[in-house]
Amino acid sequence: MRKNSKVTQREHTSEHVTESVADLLAHEAPLDYKNSSLNVGGVPGKKIVLEPPENDGRPAWNSKLQYILAQVGFSVGLGNVWRFPYLCQKNGGGAYLVPYFILLVLIGVPLFFLELAVGQKIRRGSIGVWNYVCPQLGGIGVSSLMVCGFVGLYYNVIIGWSIFYFFQSFQYPLPWAECPIRRNGSLAIVEPECEKSSATTYFWYRQTLNTTSTIADSGGLNVKMTLSLLVAWIIVCLAVIRGIASSGKVMYFSSLFPYVVLFCFLVRGLLLKGAVDGIAHMFTPKLEKMLEPQVWREAATQVFFALGLGFGGVIAFSSYNKIDNNCHFDAVLVSFINFVTSILATLVVFAVLGFKANLMNEKCVMENGEKILGYLNSNVLSHDLIPPHVNFSQLSTVDYAEIYAVIKTVKEGSFAELSLDPCVLEDELNKSVQGTGLAFIAFTEAMTHFPASPFWSVMFFFMLINLGLGSMIGTMTGITTPVLDTYKVQKELFTVCCCIIAFFCGLLFVQRSGNYFVTMFDDYSAGLPLTVVVILENVSVAWIYGTKRFMQDLEDMLGFRPHAFYFYMWKYVSPCCLIVLITATVIEMAISPPGYNAWVEELAQERFQSYPPWALAMCFSLIVVAMLPLPVVFIARYFNLMSDGSNKLSVSYRKSMMKDISNLEEVDEARSILGKNPGETPSPKPPSQAYLGPPGTNPLENPNSLLTTLSAAALPKTPQPPPSPTE
Repeated sequence: MRKNSKVTQREHTSEHVTESVADLLAHEAPLDYKNSSLNVGGVPGKKIVLEPPENDGRPAWNSKLQYILAQVGFSVGLGNVWRFPYLCQKNGGGAYLVPYFILLVLIGVPLFFLELAVGQKIRRGSIGVWNYVCPQLGGIGVSSLMVCGFVGLYYNVIIGWSIFYFFQSFQYPLPWAECPIRRNGSLAIVEPECEKSSATTYFWYRQTLNTTSTIADSGGLNVKMTLSLLVAWIIVCLAVIRGIASSGKVMYFSSLFPYVVLFCFLVRGLLLKGAVDGIAHMFTPKLEKMLEPQVWREAATQVFFALGLGFGGVIAFSSYNKIDNNCHFDAVLVSFINFVTSILATLVVFAVLGFKANLMNEKCVMENGEKILGYLNSNVLSHDLIPPHVNFSQLSTVDYAEIYAVIKTVKEGSFAELSLDPCVLEDELNKSVQGTGLAFIAFTEAMTHFPASPFWSVMFFFMLINLGLGSMIGTMTGITTPVLDTYKVQKELFTVCCCIIAFFCGLLFVQRSGNYFVTMFDDYSAGLPLTVVVILENVSVAWIYGTKRFMQDLEDMLGFRPHAFYFYMWKYVSPCCLIVLITATVIEMAISPPGYNAWVEELAQERFQSYPPWALAMCFSLIVVAMLPLPVVFIARYFNLMSDGSNKLSVSYRKSMMKDISNLEEVDEARSILGKNPGETPSPKPPSQAYLGPPGTNPLENPNSLLTTLSAAALPKTPQPPPSPTE
């Protein structure tokens, strides 16, 4: 018998020792009285066996690969193809990778590991997890669910845009390859709006979105985008409706196919003229950028969203794992894959942008060469200024740069009147293209110059659909899993109802002004609320539940103790980094005027416009609604106005508890043989004390695991009889 066992303690001390189902659920070896020398009348060889918590009827992943692909599909999304390359271009190229990688190690991996661990340990969705870790902060799970709802509404609209472009790609030439021709009788002219911008820009703003000039002018529903949104929600519903059994199989394709396309695009892109210029521009570090706080803030934000922290999808996926799954390995692997994917996508983007920049630069040289030739013919410029080797019919960028420098030097006083552009390749590469503009304008324009352009267009937009689908499955799982764990509802019916409601709410985004609402939700519905959610997750585990106890739980669960690095990250570094991030976000929101880039039809350009008062109120309402559950649940539970959630255990959790109660009866029977009364066990601690260690004990010496404490809190109290005279 072990020296620190409960029976030994009771024989050597007069203090009452807490023994409950919690002791059985802690990963301690059960006392095998029936095989001991004190066994009287017992059945030899019959052992007390606790079935592991994962055998509780809860759905499980078919394989580890399926689970990893699901996590990768959720974390790797459209942001890896859109936002990361844009931030890399904007913030110093290769220099941006340094702060990003540092913050990935300090914030990303530790917090990703934390979410995986609590989901796997408690085996519930985000609402159930934070209800039991700290009931007063149970609003964390509800806020996660609210943010998932907001993000899912507009994220699926982007998938709808991709679906529209996907079906438009089955044409040759591509419909955005040339500007449309307007005919007026026998006169044919190029569409003025298209001529002022470009064919791809015109197709995006006018033929796809048919956008209005202000957010106040809704313009009515865009029928094409409405149908595309309906198709997107049908696909998502079919992928999620049967739970992880079906969505996991979908992940085999939706998670792996984008890598096939990215590698194909990378190989094809490297063969394009100017691709090397784009990649060289990417890896040329602007080291002075690393000293700017804005670069670090944007790198932290990107790390934060790249791994899907705070959405609840990570917790939901990990809750279907076996209790002894090595979630530390999963955290490091998925984070590494996410980082490599961002680098791969950035290589592809910069190769394509390098190709596009060369095309635009050559176009600039040709147009300005014609201007110079006109000035020469009208004697505005002297032929002596032109080097004899220059051939205007095949004017190269090098020759033009030489001519430009000579004319600028000679005509210094009147040079501005000539309206000549420098046509520098670096200037074209520095033109940053963000978000939707990158996928639906820059990429589509580059693909019009590819051989077999419809094939590459179909592949590209099919890749975007798969990237978006993987993230949407994780987002929807972050909504459905907590609700299904907390309330007894039919999964299929609930999923269908969610998709139907989301579709009708999403009609806001398929108006002609819908693109502006997508920008609004992207800016305000997720950023600040998610940051607050994650820092509260960190604090509730590291400071309320206790980092030492959590490390002990991980050792019991994984079979090894995680490195002390995680202890200091969870306890000090990550909370400090998140507080700085929240402060910087609030300051930026206060300094930057709230607004959006509106497409002005007359100018054929985007212009920044401030939100009207009603839209500004809507922006801040998104933040308030997403964060409102946090104070509401805290106040309600602080004043005992609502249950702490312990009476809403999932069916699978209850099955596990019933098995443990049965095993407890066997242990009490064995104790009665030893002369101990089974009823003398004190009642477990109330739920309000679930995160406190036993008085006067060291958590490391006598740990109560997370699952132990929560399970004990869920059992009904039993009256404690007075001690017997013999004691």
